[in-house]
Amino acid sequence: MRDSILEQASKRVLLMGILNVTPDSFSDGGAFFDSAAAIAQAQRMETEGADILDIGGESTRPGAAPVSAEDEAQRVLSVLPGLCADASRVVSVDTYKASVARKAAGAGAVIINDVWGMTRDADMAHAVADTESAVVVTYNRGKADPDLNLVDDTRAFFDRAFTVTQAAGVPREHVILDPGVGFGKTWEQNFAVLARLDVLLDYGAPILIGVSRKSFIGKLLNRDVDDRLTGSLAAGLASVQRGASIVRVHDVGAHADALKMWKAIGEAG
Repeated sequence: MRDSILEQASKRVLLMGILNVTPDSFSDGGAFFDSAAAIAQAQRMETEGADILDIGGESTRPGAAPVSAEDEAQRVLSVLPGLCADASRVVSVDTYKASVARKAAGAGAVIINDVWGMTRDADMAHAVADTESAVVVTYNRGKADPDLNLVDDTRAFFDRAFTVTQAAGVPREHVILDPGVGFGKTWEQNFAVLARLDVLLDYGAPILIGVSRKSFIGKLLNRDVDDRLTGSLAAGLASVQRGASIVRVHDVGAHADALKMWKAIGEAG
């Protein structure tokens, strides 16, 4: 299933639906903390067109309280068995902790989405290799530097990531790149990241973009978190135009419609 979904990413744009089983995520915190509500939301997103379900047990918003590996695993494992009982369902787990990644993979997850790009847990690359998972490597320096040459630093970060994954035994074709909009960047740099996605294309890896409802949209448009769909759609489509093949979203149905229109126009030209 892991290899199948990555092969699909080379042929069409995939939608990754966000499912936070947390009480404090920036957009939907608490909405799906109950396992029954979480599974119902997962099924809803699939019906709307989600190709991948991304389960998160710890909020990654700025200033969020840290969660122990034990508590994070408990949250994730409260829904994974029910979701992964369907072998056709592709499930990702949003974690930077190797122990949580191992438990999630054991419960059926096939993708590990690490927002720290394997820089927070030295065992993460080995966990990915041992469980034969795919991994999303997010470019995240932790602290914004407005004077940074973003293109050069992004490439240096991903060059290091490929060195780490290769040393651990992770096949190159199992690596997905995320330039990390909103993670350790200034407001202006978030736009620059999206504008220069082309600098990642020569890696030959799928590019994942996560812009849904994020604060850089709210700041530009002066919109609260629940009123950022239009900005999210625009940023997502601009990213696809520049080479993104996986778009991580809250509003699956709206993005599926937008992508269908974008594809139809492209094929008519």
